[in-house]
Amino acid sequence: MGMTAAVVTVTVWTAFIIIARASAGRSLTPFDITLARILGASVVLVPWGAWLVAKARRGGKRDFGSLFGLSPLPLRITALIGVFAGVAYATLAYAGFFYAPAAHASVLMPGSLPLWTALLAAWVLRDRITPLRAAGLALIVAGDLLVGGRSLLHAWSGGSEVWKGDLLFMSAAFCWGCYSVVARKHGLDAVRATIALTVFAFMSFVPVYGLLCLAGWVHSNIGTAPWGEFAFQMLFQGLGSVVISGISFTRMVQHFGPVRTTMITALVPGLSALGAVLFLNEPLYWNLIAGLLLVTAGILFGVQRTAAARPQAPVAARGASGA
Repeated sequence: MGMTAAVVTVTVWTAFIIIARASAGRSLTPFDITLARILGASVVLVPWGAWLVAKARRGGKRDFGSLFGLSPLPLRITALIGVFAGVAYATLAYAGFFYAPAAHASVLMPGSLPLWTALLAAWVLRDRITPLRAAGLALIVAGDLLVGGRSLLHAWSGGSEVWKGDLLFMSAAFCWGCYSVVARKHGLDAVRATIALTVFAFMSFVPVYGLLCLAGWVHSNIGTAPWGEFAFQMLFQGLGSVVISGISFTRMVQHFGPVRTTMITALVPGLSALGAVLFLNEPLYWNLIAGLLLVTAGILFGVQRTAAARPQAPVAARGASGA
């Protein structure tokens, strides 16, 4: 089960980057894909949340849950993680793929996540950044600069818009880093947290986006796009990236532990960059290869501290799905 969970997690996370980039060349807008992600996940997680809350209330916990009995977490925490991980992460990440290639996302999203998480944890949780972790973060920063810095220089000289995608990828990683720190601070269970953020996104993003589209303030291609395309995004982005990979990642941490899990998921940047070359015909320049190697080394180097030195954190705090 542990090996199966590892294969599923790495496959879905890698496919998330490749498919999201491929989707940018089709019919749906970034907000449309976000909507499909939320609806696809909600089909499973909203009833699941309602069942958990009803079960707890039947057991005597009358004040358990929030949002009309659909979220298994208190309203304040549900809204907090829902804003960062349920809405902001998805919209920023999908928008980034409309500007920058998948190889950039392969480096900048997994690479920026440990950096933002470590800095936020040091600020909010007063975590100490050890010399070993600092060295790993330095490698990650160097890799990010090799990729993002080059696109920024090209923007100043040639008018390229790739830098916009790079900034969006790093902003998406920042939002997921915020979610990771909140989850760790409050000791959130990964499954309940995923349900709560999905419920919040379903009850906030879906009606607001629908009203904005009806009013003509936001452009949507849902009415003209093939329904098969939208259904596929619901299945993969929602059911696959949120539900299946969320459960498989949780199982993976339970089996391998947080350190070995992070080492296994460090395969994702390289596999997704290779997949972008094979399936999307993207060029792999020297700076992308160097940045990829530095980021992967930084992730591995940063988790080399002994896991036995500290008690294990809750599952939701020990890692975050790029999906």
